Amino acid sequence: GGVEHAVLHLLYARFWHKFLYDIGAVPTKEPFQRLVNQGLILGPDGQKMSKSKGNVISPDDMVKEFGADSLRLYEMFMGPLEDAKPWDPSGIVGLHRFLNRANNLVLKRRTLRDSSPSLTSQSDKIQQSLHKTIKKVTEDIKNFHFNTAISALMILLNELEKADAIPKEFYSVYCKLLFPFAPHLVQELWSLLGHKTLLDYESWPKWDERLIAEGEFDLIIQVNGRTRGTVKVAKEIPQNEAESVALASESAKKWIGTSPVKKTIFVKNRLINFIV
Repeated sequence: GGVEHAVLHLLYARFWHKFLYDIGAVPTKEPFQRLVNQGLILGPDGQKMSKSKGNVISPDDMVKEFGADSLRLYEMFMGPLEDAKPWDPSGIVGLHRFLNRANNLVLKRRTLRDSSPSLTSQSDKIQQSLHKTIKKVTEDIKNFHFNTAISALMILLNELEKADAIPKEFYSVYCKLLFPFAPHLVQELWSLLGHKTLLDYESWPKWDERLIAEGEFDLIIQVNGRTRGTVKVAKEIPQNEAESVALASESAKKWIGTSPVKKTIFVKNRLINFIV
């Protein structure tokens, strides 16, 4: 394993492709448009896995205990694809629990009627969250940010669990988004929702930018009562979340710097004022 091994395969592939290009069999000089090096998964001790160190984790044992989907999901959730990261035995348990919750949710809601109830404010809010998640997961998959795509699916699951009267179609879209990460379980959930097709051949969901915009507003950021910038946030955002987002913004960093915040004034759906 390891990058050294992968580099050799890359060399072979480029060599053969260049030969095929020289004899006119392929139209491009290079076989790949982009290369992403995957980081090593280290042993629980933070060292490279090896039999001599006795820190090797057997994927077969993990599959027997938690299933292939949980293992697959955990490997993607551990961190950025290109980082080396240590195996944490407790980590897979959380992902296994997440898949169980998704399973229970569909089992509980699959008897809902297909026709959309008149969009209640709750259903409206979930529809906005759903479209935000479609956008986030689509863009994250494109950029190999699988860990943050899974985080977004966890946040949306929390919202779906709390809701009661929302269209069954929302669960179908959720299945499509979760399918690339946990294909075995999700294909079964798709069937339980009454679909007869294979998810592999279903079209990927599209998001509506207007719907996303409706659920957001420009939060005004003030420092000592003077407006220093704005940041897009979800409507009804609680104060603790608004503080985190605002403090991470460039305008707050510029005007607050290293000064301690003595007091925070928050006006819901309007502004946040840091007194320094």
